[in-house]
Amino acid sequence: MPLSLSSGALYGIYVLAFAAAAVACLWMVPRCRRIEHEETRRGLFWLLVTSGGWAAAHVGYLTMPTPTLQYVFYEVGLVVGLASVGPWLYFCSAYTGRSLHRSTTVRKAFLAVFLLIVAVKVTNPVHHWYFVTEVVETPFAYLQVRHRPLHWLVMGVAYALTAVGFFTLFELFVRVNTDTRPLFVLLALTGIPVVFDVAGAIFPWALDITYSSIGVAAFAVGVFSIYFDRFQYVRVAGEAADPIVVLDEDGEIRDFNARASEVFPGLADGIDEPLDEVAPQLSAALDDEEPMFETETDGETRYFNVSSNPFTTGGAQTGRSIVLTDVTDREQYRRELEAKNEKLEQFASIVSHDLRNPLQVAKGRTELAIDSGDVDHLDAVVRAHERMEQLIEEILTLAREGASIDETERVVISRLAEQSWSMIAADGADLVVTEDVECEVEADPERLQQLFENLFRNAIEHGGADVTVTVGCLEDGFYVEDDGPGIPADARDEIFEAGYTTASDGTGFGLSIVSEIVEAHGWEIRAVDGADGGARFEIVGVSEIESESESESESESAS
Repeated sequence: MPLSLSSGALYGIYVLAFAAAAVACLWMVPRCRRIEHEETRRGLFWLLVTSGGWAAAHVGYLTMPTPTLQYVFYEVGLVVGLASVGPWLYFCSAYTGRSLHRSTTVRKAFLAVFLLIVAVKVTNPVHHWYFVTEVVETPFAYLQVRHRPLHWLVMGVAYALTAVGFFTLFELFVRVNTDTRPLFVLLALTGIPVVFDVAGAIFPWALDITYSSIGVAAFAVGVFSIYFDRFQYVRVAGEAADPIVVLDEDGEIRDFNARASEVFPGLADGIDEPLDEVAPQLSAALDDEEPMFETETDGETRYFNVSSNPFTTGGAQTGRSIVLTDVTDREQYRRELEAKNEKLEQFASIVSHDLRNPLQVAKGRTELAIDSGDVDHLDAVVRAHERMEQLIEEILTLAREGASIDETERVVISRLAEQSWSMIAADGADLVVTEDVECEVEADPERLQQLFENLFRNAIEHGGADVTVTVGCLEDGFYVEDDGPGIPADARDEIFEAGYTTASDGTGFGLSIVSEIVEAHGWEIRAVDGADGGARFEIVGVSEIESESESESESESAS
């Protein structure tokens, strides 16, 4: 049947469009092997196969020489086109990190509905519930299909399910907080054929046929030919809330997610720059045998395991994604466990060494008293037992003061210092509280008092009965200073160790207890020279130092 130029051109456009879509979809099928995520790869594979088959069926429908063959190809296209909805939803669910595609119930329900609709479609020549046909000459000679209401009902359900897939993809593109505009454009191209679907049902110059396979072909070509790395990265970024940085094959930064920019603020200006220049600590961590990255975020120390996942194309690495997995809780637990183990070893050493000496003395003197009948030996036994009792009390205190602190309250340094001074045997020693010490800290008052008492006793034991002890505030803490002989520079790292003492009758636990109390509060302590050459202990890293007058002023303002 001869065709006019205009109708022939229109006919050629339709055939070429669907033929190109079929070739593009089927040509991209082998490239699915490049997708590393197995479920995403499987979903996209079958989406391309069904969409390619659907477009090919349309080509057959338009080019077959007889109405009967055209009818058969149109039926095949209806079945394969409906089948493509399943792979589309599977792909969208897998790519966006959902679990819908793994649900056995969903799969069985979809298969049951699919088979029911297919049964209606293939038996259409008998009941004509789905569509009727006739040969027409406009806009060119072909077998025109006029759809019945049942077709539009099925199309409505199919489009609703397709829209669910679109929503999951759009939601992912927004959530990853990275540049997904190219993928937005490709996804929009996938949906444009709906306009032609509507036009086919309204305008006589347009074929009443489904054009979705053309959109799928455009999406596939765009993903595999232009934006494949970004397509891969967005899926990875959407799976985790952990920081992710994407590098190219030269180690230069290509992309990152919002969480990564919080940990590494310099990433915002680091696109196309080498990682070792923008984030040298992260780059160095990648070279460690056990990559671990430590950073301060919002005033809190966070720990991350660093892993590198390569992107490959045809066996060649084209880039990699750096994923930082937050292991702060696990790392803190590990460090706490190590600290407890160290303390257990420390206590075992104390028990085996420090307690053994007075125990041996008591045992030896007891045997002498029994053998000789001289009770004077029992005085040494009593002293040995008193020594052991003192050591046991100090060990228990050391264990107790090192425990974590759950509750704190505001403590006025000056008042607690004076209260602590009244609890020790000060003899002729003097306490001086500086004028600026009317400040408050958040602390456990009982343990802070124990800290002051131990520092005061240490000052008196080493500085003599007439020593003067001064308490004052620092910008980020407070200090205790005496005018005694001071601490040798080479001993300042050892004085906080349990059992270290220079006195023959000392236990060596006083400053160790102080150190445990400071550490339990999250503070730091250091020993330095005092103004008069004595010892000065500075407790720093206190989160809140506030004068008492400021605190009262804030309370009045709040009321």
